[in-house]
Amino acid sequence: MKYGESFFDIFYLGFAIISGCVILHKARNKTERLMGFATLLLGCGDAFHLIPRVLNYFVDADFSAALGVGKLVTSLTMTVFYLLLYYVWLGHYRAKENRGVTVAVWLLTAIRFVLCMFHQNGWLRNSSDMTWGIIRNIPFVLLGAVVCWLYFRQRADDPVFRRIWLYILLSFLFYIPVAVGAGLVPLLGMLMLPKTVCYILMIVVFLRSLNKEPFNRA
Repeated sequence: MKYGESFFDIFYLGFAIISGCVILHKARNKTERLMGFATLLLGCGDAFHLIPRVLNYFVDADFSAALGVGKLVTSLTMTVFYLLLYYVWLGHYRAKENRGVTVAVWLLTAIRFVLCMFHQNGWLRNSSDMTWGIIRNIPFVLLGAVVCWLYFRQRADDPVFRRIWLYILLSFLFYIPVAVGAGLVPLLGMLMLPKTVCYILMIVVFLRSLNKEPFNRA
């Protein structure tokens, strides 16, 4: 298992980081640049957790602190990823910004950041405390739900982006059991693999959009 998972993790990180650079290089407008930044942030953020995880399989050393801090970094960068996805939605669909939705998105992001900073999370111990796993993920799940709903509402408007909402939904369905119960049932950690596949599919959508004419609501 360690060889298969390690290969997959390295493939994903390389794919995400290279794709982010490609999107930024080919970006024609602000929205596509946001896609590039989101993709690059996703890859670089996940590297803080996945690289120590791979090393932990092959190096005889204590990686508890590195894995814990990596989880913290990944928690924050994933949150920013969904914040950027909201602005990608605004720009891609040329949607009229709803101040209430924007405030909610930023507020949920801020609350998630604050909750992640509490020492009770036990990042340096790589803690899997269920209580704090639930607490810090409540605003994150709500943020994902808002973004998912926005893409779902306009799924029929653009063939390239029409499945983004589904990838978001599935990523959270795979993520929640891990965030809540992996400390008690380590096997649940395997759900991070299909969750990562959902991120890969989102990146593929971003790459495909580079070859299409900019979206026109008319």
